[in-house]
Amino acid sequence: MRIRIIAVGKAKDRDLRSLLGDYYERIGRYAKLEEIEIKDGDEAQVSDRLTRTIPDRSRVVALEVDGRALSSHELAKWMSRAENESIQTVVFLIGGAYGLPPELSKKADLRLSMSAMTFPHRLARLVLAEQIYRAFSILRNEPYDH
Repeated sequence: MRIRIIAVGKAKDRDLRSLLGDYYERIGRYAKLEEIEIKDGDEAQVSDRLTRTIPDRSRVVALEVDGRALSSHELAKWMSRAENESIQTVVFLIGGAYGLPPELSKKADLRLSMSAMTFPHRLARLVLAEQIYRAFSILRNEPYDH
């Protein structure tokens, strides 16, 4: 399985990049991970840029404040189903300051809320990376989740 994290905007902070790199390396033990940062713009531009980075026959997860709240174990089960159904790529979309374009969010296979609170996209990316790693560790019955 491949994991693709597509985010509007760049994570430039050196400390944040270091933390992300740590989780990306951990995730790399289980799946090929790719992070794509796209330039912000108006809704049509962002929608076009995001759409072009989503591979065919992917499962798409849109991070949305009003999306479905899943526990870590529920996310692990969702990812397990994707693995079992031979989904080649799971794509996670993270919007910019104004979120994701609504039409793209509506087309997602899962609209996922990490919290009822709004996070800056930099922090959302870090929390997402940790939860993806946690999901894989849950599926492999590894002790990280304890």
